[in-house]
Amino acid sequence: MRHRILAAVAVIALAATTAHAADPYGTWTRPSNGAKVNFSNCGGKLCATVVSSPTKGAAGKQIMSGAAKTGDNVWKGDLLNTEDGQTYSGVVTLEGPKALNLKGCVLGGIVCKGETWVR
Repeated sequence: MRHRILAAVAVIALAATTAHAADPYGTWTRPSNGAKVNFSNCGGKLCATVVSSPTKGAAGKQIMSGAAKTGDNVWKGDLLNTEDGQTYSGVVTLEGPKALNLKGCVLGGIVCKGETWVR
């Protein structure tokens, strides 16, 4: 009986840890250039600010503000590309506790380019 209780406690603790870890908030790294971006909750929406980047002048810029949650682990909003200065229709998809896909689209979502970022 004691072993069953310990096993149940372990399962509950693991589930709680996994549920807490599965959110987009925190600092993520873009593998292609090493940029670091902090994603945060801003008034119930998703925001993102560049912490560090090889792109001159990008650090400190907010690249996403007010992205609305549109589904399980999916947020949509405007996304600033600091490399070309253009704003795109952005989609953020949390693929797991250590994988976040960030995609920018034009032409109503017909042409998109994305990359999976890591914690």
